[in-house]
Amino acid sequence: MIRLAVQPLTAEAFAPFGQLIEASDAVRHFPINGGTTERYHDLARIDLDPGSHPVISIFRGQPRPSPYEITMMERHPRGSQAFIPLNGRPYLVVVAVSSAQVAAADLRVFLARGDQGVNYAAGVWHHPLIALDTISDFLVIDRGGPGCNCDEQTLPESTWIVLPARD
Repeated sequence: MIRLAVQPLTAEAFAPFGQLIEASDAVRHFPINGGTTERYHDLARIDLDPGSHPVISIFRGQPRPSPYEITMMERHPRGSQAFIPLNGRPYLVVVAVSSAQVAAADLRVFLARGDQGVNYAAGVWHHPLIALDTISDFLVIDRGGPGCNCDEQTLPESTWIVLPARD
């Protein structure tokens, strides 16, 4: 059995997999609307193949227990996929560097705060949504259009995430 370490989600750690979506002083931001609103600008690149269009959805994730077994990964080769939490609750992000065959040693696990979203770059292996604690809603921006846009792969080894104690 392989146990995966969980690390905090940061822009630097997540950069090989896509973009972190968050309102922070580290990103370009400026006042708009007569100074009543702060705009955090151009946080993620939405990539779509020709002939497709952006789709905005809400995913309602069921909470997963700890420990949680990771049995499969998926990727979307024709477009990026963004997840933005709507309830302010933490969730897990599991990604792997792109390769033909994903192994447990390739996986990285991040604990995202409830004010952080992620945008998986096109073709990045990731686990489907992992909500924690309670049912959680996410605004999802991804690709609609012709052609298959979801590859799935079963992991060859038993791989588990055990969450550390949280506040």
